[in-house]
Amino acid sequence: MAVMPRATDDWTVDDLAQLPEDDGLRYELIDGTLIVSPAPRPIHQRACARLSFLLQASCPPDLEVFFAPLDWQPDNRNSLEPDLLVVAGEDVGEENISAPLKLAVEILSPSSRLRDTTLKYAKYAEGGVESYWIVDPGVPSIVAYDLRDGTYVQAASGTGSDDVLLKRPHPVTVTPSDLVTR
Repeated sequence: MAVMPRATDDWTVDDLAQLPEDDGLRYELIDGTLIVSPAPRPIHQRACARLSFLLQASCPPDLEVFFAPLDWQPDNRNSLEPDLLVVAGEDVGEENISAPLKLAVEILSPSSRLRDTTLKYAKYAEGGVESYWIVDPGVPSIVAYDLRDGTYVQAASGTGSDDVLLKRPHPVTVTPSDLVTR
């Protein structure tokens, strides 16, 4: 994780529009601090693609599944790019998503592990994201959290060949090892 040099840590979502779009990097804002991440590795992308397929195959018509890059911008100082996100259809417009997400999914990589399990975890809860899943392709594993009274509580988890039934935002069964094996 790198932070772009600047006189202040007061970046806004408007500043993001000034950054290059095709340089292979991922730009996010957390409380006005610009976070720059490298392009993901193949194992990350494999898990993302397979989980996206599972979510889309079971998605009800009132929800929509998206994958990065698509920013969730709950305010002017935060812009996060979950690897996968599920949004109410009525919350999808022409630009970035600002309404609370039904689901944010982060797939861990060496450069994102700490940020995904602490900073983003806190920001998603603060922003009212109903469910948050953390996938670790290295184990492989999945942990699902549901928001209750402003705090995430673990709803399900599993590793390897465990079948994990995830109920929110809609029921889907995930086998962590199937997300990463060739």
